[in-house]
Amino acid sequence: MTQVYFIGAGPGDPDLITVKGRRLIEQADLVVYAGSLVPAELVACARKDAKVVDSAPLTLEETHALLLQTAQDGGLAVRVHTGDPSLFGAIREQMALLDRDGVEYEVVPGVTAAFAAAAQAKVSFTVPGVVQSLSICRAGGRTPVPEAQEVERMAEHGGAMAVYLSAHDAAKVRNALLQGGLSPDTPVVIGHRVGWPGGETRQTRLEDIPATAEAMGVTRQAVFLVLPGENAGNKASKLYDADFAHGYREADGQKE
Repeated sequence: MTQVYFIGAGPGDPDLITVKGRRLIEQADLVVYAGSLVPAELVACARKDAKVVDSAPLTLEETHALLLQTAQDGGLAVRVHTGDPSLFGAIREQMALLDRDGVEYEVVPGVTAAFAAAAQAKVSFTVPGVVQSLSICRAGGRTPVPEAQEVERMAEHGGAMAVYLSAHDAAKVRNALLQGGLSPDTPVVIGHRVGWPGGETRQTRLEDIPATAEAMGVTRQAVFLVLPGENAGNKASKLYDADFAHGYREADGQKE
């Protein structure tokens, strides 16, 4: 029986959580959430008698102890993470501890900031015949990035990009993208605290990333969407072309 659930809370908007995720929060005996990134409003649906804990001041071992104790008592524990738990999260080490102690768990996906920002800005990462890939990456900082996965190397592919965890040095992001061969005129969307009160998205040019980020007051909690396909003009998908058989019109274009 599953005793612990890791839940993707989305980027900040309390409504951008899956139905399953919200249902589990409502049922849980213990709700542990990252209060620095997950708004308290998102876990306000917890039972009145549930234990709700902000994990911001806790260590990995302290958080695990809470989950383990609840599981050993026969209760249901949920660990609420920002965005999607699988992306730049810290679930691997938490799952390893649960594996060690024989606790069953599941992961419930969430909406990551890049997709929320693209939706708010009304842009598309992919454009038929022009851009058919998306790289999710970050600039190196306290956590190093392997050389082959640095921003400039990802930019060499010419596809769309979502650059996370790099808001503190917008100039570094701009320079890396230019070094990777992208045009200074490449469209970029900066999403800042998307889903939070006062959050916004703003469209700019690659060359103007630092100035735009400064004007937005960006210092953290931002994602840079690099969108070379936005300059491609009107490129319609063949998914709804009159010559396509209906059998090809499936979810996410999986038979395109």
